[in-house]
Amino acid sequence: MKAFPVMFALGACVLAQADESNPPSAISRPEPSRAEDAERTEPATATPVRLPEVVVTATGSEAATYEVPYTANVLDAERLQSEQMARTVPEALRETPGVMVQKTAHGQGSPYLRGFTGFRNLFLIDGIRLNNSTFRDGPNQYWNTVDQFSIERLELVKGPSSVLYGSDAIGGTVNALTPAPPTNLTGRAYYRYASAEDSHIGRVEGGGATGPLSVHAGVTVKSFGDLNDLPKTGYDEWCADLKAEYQVAEDRKLVAAYQHVDQDDAWRTHRTIYAESFHGTTIGTDRAAIYDQNRDLAYLQFHSKHLKLSASYQYQGETFDRVRNNWRREYSTVDVHTLGLSAQLLTPSPIGTWTYGVEYYRDWVESGQTTYNSNGTVRAVAVQGPVADDATYDQLGAYVQNQITLPVRWELTLGARYNYARANANQVTNVPSGVDDDWHSVVGSARLQWQVDQANHWRIFGGVSQGFRAPNLSDLTRQDIARSGETEIPSPNLDPEQYVSFEVGVKVQYDTFRAELSCYHTLVDGMIVRQPTGTDNEVRKRNAGEGYVQGFEANATWQFHPQLSLFGWIAWTEGEVDGYPTAAPVRQREYLSRLMPLSGEVGLRWEGPHKQFWAELLALMADQADKLSSADELDTQRIPPGGTPGYVVCTVRGGWRIHQYFTLTVACENVFDKVYRVHGSGINEPRRNFVVAAETRF
Repeated sequence: MKAFPVMFALGACVLAQADESNPPSAISRPEPSRAEDAERTEPATATPVRLPEVVVTATGSEAATYEVPYTANVLDAERLQSEQMARTVPEALRETPGVMVQKTAHGQGSPYLRGFTGFRNLFLIDGIRLNNSTFRDGPNQYWNTVDQFSIERLELVKGPSSVLYGSDAIGGTVNALTPAPPTNLTGRAYYRYASAEDSHIGRVEGGGATGPLSVHAGVTVKSFGDLNDLPKTGYDEWCADLKAEYQVAEDRKLVAAYQHVDQDDAWRTHRTIYAESFHGTTIGTDRAAIYDQNRDLAYLQFHSKHLKLSASYQYQGETFDRVRNNWRREYSTVDVHTLGLSAQLLTPSPIGTWTYGVEYYRDWVESGQTTYNSNGTVRAVAVQGPVADDATYDQLGAYVQNQITLPVRWELTLGARYNYARANANQVTNVPSGVDDDWHSVVGSARLQWQVDQANHWRIFGGVSQGFRAPNLSDLTRQDIARSGETEIPSPNLDPEQYVSFEVGVKVQYDTFRAELSCYHTLVDGMIVRQPTGTDNEVRKRNAGEGYVQGFEANATWQFHPQLSLFGWIAWTEGEVDGYPTAAPVRQREYLSRLMPLSGEVGLRWEGPHKQFWAELLALMADQADKLSSADELDTQRIPPGGTPGYVVCTVRGGWRIHQYFTLTVACENVFDKVYRVHGSGINEPRRNFVVAAETRF
């Protein structure tokens, strides 16, 4: 695409203009710095203080993103809500370097991180796993059950993080951190409107403290109309959250929290007769395909300087209501109750800082399906729903990590983890004896970084990290639709997937310039893939995937004027894994499914001298996605013949701090009204979209 040489030229210009005479400090793009609550109430004429950007997820302890030996990104609430005005958690990541956000439907989204999505990426909420044993292969909708308007910041660490976080942390780990309750009585009201879907989002929150107890509570209500006037794409959602902290002592506190999310009537429109063709995609035949999602999370945690204890309960429920073209109805349910227990300790020592801990999760799963005739009478009650009924899944892990400071500004991080998993399922279709199996995994990680210069302007980092994913109940017991026209059947006797990722990169930070480049190569061993059975488009799972994923990510920001800065990023990914491209059970090497095409962003940002006004112009770009696997070619409802066309989409947005307690943000997204689709999605992105958000604090 012609846009990409512009980005390379911009990068060369930025590197040439770096000012080596200035001391290092954090700058606002591409990752805005975290601000304290008190700063948000400063008078409009004051210049906000930008604090160093920190990340907890990368190493288990708080550290500046510039100083961790990983590729990490942080998005704070100001960027998510007041500037980017992201609609959902997955969409909040769409401008992050190297992330492709696939959306099967308007109410569903699944980021691709370094070639992987779905249950090969891990999502945490305040350090607690969202992933459970029923998550499906490929894109899924579960990240949309986290209310992004209740989040203080999102932390993304790319590459395997299995040493600290266990199974599923392959492509990347995202940790959604919620805000601490305020120490003073405060409140906030937020409203967002978008024209492309005629949507309305409102949130009210508030909190305060009395003595050692502080409390924060909020409610978010969302109403989404039909996107681009396409029928059956709107849905409704409401969310509530409560968090309390009790200060036991100066460095010790108890934290209790509760979250609820209820999403209603989110259609998978691409599977229905209401879909629209995009560059030759086929129209579905179902008359209805509707998901309802519910999630509750409650936890109690103890925090001290060197110890964190956590006990959590999470419920995730989903119903899928499908009406076939012949009016036969299939109504399925999956309910998962999860208990989580964990302990983590941080211990300084003469040879480094030790991080070690243990965690345990157990899922209780209930799943069912009832089929109705066209006249509404019951046709059949299945042995199970999409996954096994009357099932449990256990995970136990213990890990240790040491950050060692070496001479001449070197730092070495070594870690290892032992993990045990067990699946027990009593009600499995066509498996009378059920499933009862367990697995053991041991993985390690070695990361090294070097502070090149005394002034800390340059850092080189790299290392090798192992990752794994134990077979879950979806792998072992799924009886459900897989892709367009395929049916997946239970597949007992699977083994864990194993990954080894090599990464090397460089980080640069000056007063007016910041850049990062990283390259990675991931070896894939025993990836669980679908194998045709030779019967009526039926597939089962096998540990047949051997291959690799590799790529690079680069981003830079140059503040060439006190009020002006240029920013941009570019990312490339490729990968091949063994699969079954034909109906015959013959394994062949082919492209990884839904490979992110060459993608990037370039933009210009202006900020007023007192930060009262700001504006930015940016363009998101993607090349044609034509490296297709056999699964991609079969997915005719989402992927056009020959691949997904590339695009360049421009956005203009800006904000005005009208008063120290009131902010207004406006945007025009997709300025030139382009019809486009992110690769692998089942729905087009919004056409020209006017977005307005208003926030007031009191």
